[in-house]
Amino acid sequence: MKTQSGMTREELLALPVSVDIVTAGEAFGMGRTLAYELAKRGEFPVRVLRLGNRYRVARADLLRELGEDQDQVAA
Repeated sequence: MKTQSGMTREELLALPVSVDIVTAGEAFGMGRTLAYELAKRGEFPVRVLRLGNRYRVARADLLRELGEDQDQVAA
C-alpha cells in the first residue's frame, strides 16, 4: 500500500541511512528535476546535505517529515 508519499511504507523503512536527492524526491512523490530545483533553492521539504557536487538526505529526516515511525526500522 502506498503512503502519502511516492513510496510504500516498507520501501521507506528499507532505505539506507542517507539517500541521494532523486530517491528523496521519489519519497515525496516528485520527479528528479523538481527535487534538484528545490534542493538548489534551499526549498526541499527536509534538510539537504551538500557533499561536493552531490546532495544527500538523511533517512531519519525523510521518515520524520512523512510521519513514519523510525523505531520500526530496527524491527
